[in-house]
Amino acid sequence: MRVAFVAPLAALVLAVTSCGEGGAAGGAPGVNGRAAAVERLRVEVVETLPHDPDAFTQGLEMAHGRLYESTGVSGRSAVGSGPPGAPPARHERLPAPLFGEGITVMGPTLWQLTWRDGVAIERDARTLTELRRLPYDGEGWGVCHQSRHDRLVTSDGSSRLVFRDPGTLRRTGSVVVTLDGRRVDRLNELECVGDLVYANVWPTDRIVRIDAGSGRVTGEIAASGLIGAAERRRTDVLNGIAAIPETDQFLLTGKWWPKMFRVRFVPASPAPGTPRRTS
Repeated sequence: MRVAFVAPLAALVLAVTSCGEGGAAGGAPGVNGRAAAVERLRVEVVETLPHDPDAFTQGLEMAHGRLYESTGVSGRSAVGSGPPGAPPARHERLPAPLFGEGITVMGPTLWQLTWRDGVAIERDARTLTELRRLPYDGEGWGVCHQSRHDRLVTSDGSSRLVFRDPGTLRRTGSVVVTLDGRRVDRLNELECVGDLVYANVWPTDRIVRIDAGSGRVTGEIAASGLIGAAERRRTDVLNGIAAIPETDQFLLTGKWWPKMFRVRFVPASPAPGTPRRTS
């Protein structure tokens, strides 16, 4: 769901429904055939950075030493790139009625999805100039690139991740995401790190870490409390995960958030969901 335009639902928990026919059959086997335990994690804030409070963040990715951000809302959608915490050095708007969604960088180019417009836009990663548009089937939510498998991983707000050819956007496969054998719905913005996929779960403050091969959730990250109650009344949901290359850190932000956070995902403390700062 993209055009929420409502106060964030802090009380909502991770939405899961029973796994039906055609989905994954349960957790991957662990020791003695038992399902491996899901790691419970929290965010540890390393640094707080400014973020454009007018940005309805839909996609976030670090590449080439720059932060790329895609924003939504018809007539206000755009994509920008530049140093984290600073105004974008490059900025390109999408013409109405296109509604910008997730992005992913693949070397010299990037893909930008649109929500229900039926197209995806390929851009030059340096200049952000549009190179071409291709038809895109289904709703566009999140996207990331798994270089090892040379495929795009995409989400559409369901419990299914769809794999696509990075040159044609043709579907090449899919996997249903499950947590303890139950489907995880409303998968949103995505970030690929090796064979793992990190996904925001709309409209919660939770992130799931997914084994893309099996669809099994291997980690669940509580990211509540990053911004205060007063700020939260003027913002929308957490949305935006960018792994910082060659580190164990990530950038997190949300729709209309005035801040961005450089964080680590660490084992949950006795008070899960409360971010702990190291600086």
